[in-house]
Amino acid sequence: MKIWTYLLLPFIMITSCSGNSGSTNLTWYKNSTITNIIEDPDKPDEVIRIAIGISAQVFYLSKKSSDYDALFEKAKQSFKRGKAYDIGIENNTNIIRQINDIKK
Repeated sequence: MKIWTYLLLPFIMITSCSGNSGSTNLTWYKNSTITNIIEDPDKPDEVIRIAIGISAQVFYLSKKSSDYDALFEKAKQSFKRGKAYDIGIENNTNIIRQINDIKK
């Protein structure tokens, strides 16, 4: 009986930890507009500060990200034209990982 417990326990742990965790690590700001974009004075070569919403919560866009150009273009569209997006912020880092068009 003990042998089955020792064999079953790792199986349960592996299957419970597996799955699609890609978007579960994001906090979404739905239908949000970017209100300010500025260079970060502390790390100008690494990140850009981006403020979202009326309360101006500050998040960061990493210049080292593989999709930096696409994210920055959408951020500019939102800031200059007031276009709203669904914005995904990585938990515990405040880094913008996704900017998606709003699904209707």
